[in-house]
Amino acid sequence: MDTAALAGIGLKDEHVLPLLAGEAGAAAVGFVEVHAENVMGAGGPRLARLARVRQTRPLSVHGVGLSIGGQAPPCERHLARLAGVLERFEPRWFSEHLAWSGHGGAWFNDLLPLPYHPATLDRVCAHVDAVQERLKRPLLLENPSTYLEFESSTMDEASFLSAVVRRTGCGLLLDVNNAHVSAVNHGRDARHFIDQLLDAVPAGAVGEIHLAGHAVDADAAGEPLLIDTHGAPVADDVWALYGHVIGRLGPVPTLIERDQNLPSLPQLAAEATRAFALMRSLAGLPA
Repeated sequence: MDTAALAGIGLKDEHVLPLLAGEAGAAAVGFVEVHAENVMGAGGPRLARLARVRQTRPLSVHGVGLSIGGQAPPCERHLARLAGVLERFEPRWFSEHLAWSGHGGAWFNDLLPLPYHPATLDRVCAHVDAVQERLKRPLLLENPSTYLEFESSTMDEASFLSAVVRRTGCGLLLDVNNAHVSAVNHGRDARHFIDQLLDAVPAGAVGEIHLAGHAVDADAAGEPLLIDTHGAPVADDVWALYGHVIGRLGPVPTLIERDQNLPSLPQLAAEATRAFALMRSLAGLPA
């Protein structure tokens, strides 16, 4: 089997034992992903169970706390703990967000947007370089979901992201749901954004894909507003956009994210199965 044609799930405590026991749906899970900050402890049952899962499947570690886009360099204490996680579990992929989360010693517990201009580009590239040097491994940088933009921006998101990739040698975690959410919120076309991005980065830059669900709302003017909740099944529009991406790239390891309203393992695995089948079909590979 083509090892790129892997479909996985974000690993939650509720699903670990059914996965290890080989219950319904387990066979469809080709890899798992955990948030780095949830496994930074020194020990305990969660880490012991993750070590068991790691013996059965490839692992992706997804960070949410480095604040790559922040004014200050990434926290050395956080990097040291992150390095410990990577050394302990030896994941196949490590990723972080193009966002910032803290400033001046305050932590906002969110993934906040940043202006896209040369000064920010220089800072983000310096931070990515520092992270990759400290961790001795490449970083996959995830495109964000956004709800506002900065008037000071002089670059579009695709140009900014592709410049970071070219300057630092990092890869991309292409979140297709985030691309759709941001495009709808800003009145743009998600397929155009993805094509512009993929045209500008080196072949093979996309190391992982995320798919997730979102909530549909409206802003104060009554215009559509999508919220990246990870609390629902992947929407049809996102599946269609994913098919376009795979049609361009071929199989890429694809993760189903679900952080709220958790379904059973078989329900979550069914979405992974759909992604796997789509990858195989579009690549002309047997199911």
